[in-house]
Amino acid sequence: MRDSLDARRKRLLYRSRYRGTLETDHLIGRFAADRLAGMDEGQLDRWEALLELPDPDLFDWATRRRPVPPEHDSDVMRALIAYNETKETE
Repeated sequence: MRDSLDARRKRLLYRSRYRGTLETDHLIGRFAADRLAGMDEGQLDRWEALLELPDPDLFDWATRRRPVPPEHDSDVMRALIAYNETKETE
């Protein structure tokens, strides 16, 4: 079980870093590199669902350019927003 969870995290990290839009790759990839290891299976499910969404939407939501639609507002999305906000001030 642990091996499959580690493999899933590695796959999700790769998908997070290589999305196609440089800005989103950086924003999403940083978060994934720092946080995937601590996510439980439910959070990984929610992260994986977010990765299915278009880059412009994720970027705009994570940077608060547009509000997150209720159907995508989750603990994981809120963590991404908070993470991005702390990285902006560093």
